[in-house]
This record gives sequence, structure tokens and C-alpha cells, in this order.
Amino acid sequence: MNEQPRLPYFPVSFFSMIMGLSGFTLVMMKVEELVLIPFAPVEFFAALTIALFLVLIGAYTAKLIRHPDAVRAELDHPVMLSFFPTITISLILIGTFLATWTPAIALLSWQVGAAGQLFLTLLILTRWIHHDHFEIHHISPAWFIPVVGNILVPLAGVENASMELNWFFFSIGLLFWIVLFTIIMYRMVFHRPMAENLLPTMFIMIAPPAVGFISYLNLVPDLDNFARVLYYNALFMTLLLLVQAPRFMKIPFSLSWWAYSFPLAAVTVATLLMYEETGKPYFRIISYLLLTLVTVLIIYLLYKTFLAVRRNQICLPAKS
Repeated sequence: MNEQPRLPYFPVSFFSMIMGLSGFTLVMMKVEELVLIPFAPVEFFAALTIALFLVLIGAYTAKLIRHPDAVRAELDHPVMLSFFPTITISLILIGTFLATWTPAIALLSWQVGAAGQLFLTLLILTRWIHHDHFEIHHISPAWFIPVVGNILVPLAGVENASMELNWFFFSIGLLFWIVLFTIIMYRMVFHRPMAENLLPTMFIMIAPPAVGFISYLNLVPDLDNFARVLYYNALFMTLLLLVQAPRFMKIPFSLSWWAYSFPLAAVTVATLLMYEETGKPYFRIISYLLLTLVTVLIIYLLYKTFLAVRRNQICLPAKS
């Protein structure tokens, strides 16, 4: 009886949780491959990610069927619109880590995710171009998700599609990272501060160069200077945001906190790859530091989300 009224307020941004858990699963897979810790719970986090994805996709499908107006409202919202591709990105990431165990299902997940990502990119860009109500203060790093999400496709795409198709997706993500990064920095410096609940999305600025680095190494298997530019951009953005940790820690918990998870997982994987490629001991040290940080963060986010669900503190109508 309590759950039915909550369904219209089930946010599409919930799928950022799947992105974070998928990213952490990929971290654990790389840690296991490099034997950096005695035991990496890869299978546990893979199973948890898939189980939660099925629960969330079931709930959001029910919302679409029973409350299409609520879904339409999210599509018209300047912030929530950007979170729809978290569904397709989740499928791409699940397809990436599933390839180890079930290649056929992994391929299907990647294909649906990649096709859906292209569709949503075209849809959302069209809405941005032909809008009648978006303004500069509406933009936030969450706007990276629809277009820069394309840069994830080569993570598993090099195994499943032609190199030209993979370069197509990578190029879209790279171009729009540069364009949107410029606009977002302009907005943050010269306009009023973002709303408190959107501040965690600042961590999304780590993801484009971090994932770009990982994807680029899949496309060009040598660690060249462009790969280094991508990695060090990701590392600098991580440092820039971590020195502001006291500011972020004052923000009350909400689902937007999951925006911390995937970017930190991505830069952790990128650092593990730098260690693997170079063998430099300082990359091993940075890897351990980031691994500790992202592990504590994921456990904390799971705990806080569980408490919020149990106390009926999420999926509530927005306060006016």
C-alpha cells in the first residue's frame, strides 16, 4: 500500500547506482588480474549489479506503463533528461564485465546498450538544440552523460564490432567532452553556484578523460602521449575534487551521491592500467589509495541507500 504512490517518483537517476557498481566490478576484475589483493569479490559484485539492474529496470518499466506522464516530465526536465542514458550505459558496462562468463549475453547487452546510447544521444541533442526553456544555470556535469557516454562503447566494442564503429562512438564522446567541459566551466565560474543536491555531479568531470583513456588503450594498444594526456587530465580532476572533500561531505545524503562512484571507479581502473603499462611503483601506490577510497565509498553508498529505502526516504515528491 505504501509502495504504489511512490512509483511516479521513482527517478531515472537511480540507474547511476548501476553505473557505480559496474565500475567497481571492473575495478575488482582488474585488481584480480594484477593480483594486488589476496581476494577480489568479483562474482559477488557482478551478481549484485545485475540483480539490482533487473529490479530497477522492472520498476522503471512499471512507471513507464502506469505513469507515462511522470516519465514525460523527466524527459522535459533539464537535469533528469541527462540521466536516461544511465540505462544504456549500464547495459554497456554489464556487457563489458559479463564477457568473462557469458559471451553471448554480454554481446546482446553491449549491442542493446550501444544502439540505445546512440538513439538517446541523438534524441537528447535534438532536445537541447530545439529547446524553449533551458538556460545556462540548468547545465551541470550531469550533461556529460548523454554524449560522453558514447566513449564507453569501445570497452567491449573492440571484441564485438568493427574498429570503425568503435572509433565512431569514441570520437563523439571525445568531441562533446571538450565542448561541454568548456560550457560547464564557464557556467561554474561566471554564474551562480549549482544547487547543493547537484554538487556531487561535479565528480562526473573525472569520467570522460578516465574512460577515454581506458577506451583509447583498447583502440590503440600502446601507451602513447595522447593516452597520457587523457590519464593525467583524469588524475588532475580527481585531485581538484578531492581537495574539496570537506565541502562535499557537508551535503546530506541523496541518490545524487552515487555520482561519486563511477568516476572514481573509472580513474581507479585507469591508474591500474597505467601501473600495468609502465610498471612504475608510484602508480601502484596511487592504485592502492584509489582502490581503498572507492571500496569504502561503494560500501558506504550501499549502506546509506539501503537505510534510505528502508526508512522510505526516497521516491518522494519534490518539495515545493
